[in-house]
Amino acid sequence: MSNLRALKWRYATKKFDRDKMLPAEKLDVLKHTFNLTATSYGLQPLKMIVISNKAIQKKLKDFSFGQKQIDTASHVLVICIEKEVGEQFIKDYFNRVKHVRETPEEILGPFQDFLVNDFKAKAKEEIEAWAVNQAYLALGTLLTVCATEEIDACPMEGFEPEKYDEFLKLDEKNLQSVLVLPVGYRAKDDMFSSMKKVRRPLEEVIIEID
Repeated sequence: MSNLRALKWRYATKKFDRDKMLPAEKLDVLKHTFNLTATSYGLQPLKMIVISNKAIQKKLKDFSFGQKQIDTASHVLVICIEKEVGEQFIKDYFNRVKHVRETPEEILGPFQDFLVNDFKAKAKEEIEAWAVNQAYLALGTLLTVCATEEIDACPMEGFEPEKYDEFLKLDEKNLQSVLVLPVGYRAKDDMFSSMKKVRRPLEEVIIEID
């Protein structure tokens, strides 16, 4: 499927076929997609929880304002941010760069020092806002790949993060939930699947400067 055709095909799925599960290879594509998504400085202050346990999904529905996508989806992806992005986190990143690319310390050192000092100067709230922005980048990438792979999805902000965090014990993992993405295959009786897309005209949203 071409990219544009795929994006026209996708929609925010309101009801999934609960009996149709994503095959392992499709789920693997989404895992790799998440790991390959662009993030600021390449720091990846994110982790993704992948849930296929139906009892857990049913419980999470209670913390998602009863939205049925949560317990009818094949899998629920919970995009989380790291609660601590400090000096060690940054140094771990540069150690990976050094290992994978064999980049000399004299090249990496100044950039590492800059980032360590830059993050030390930021307030915790500023770092959290920055990390949340990275979560949205990951969500956008996941949605696009879902469309090209013909995987249905529904991006969700409508949930109670504190209750997700408590139930999934995310604090023990130094994580905080930010976004939820149920994925799977649309139900045949989801009336939203056949509705025409409503978008502003292209000439209203594109500004060309020659």
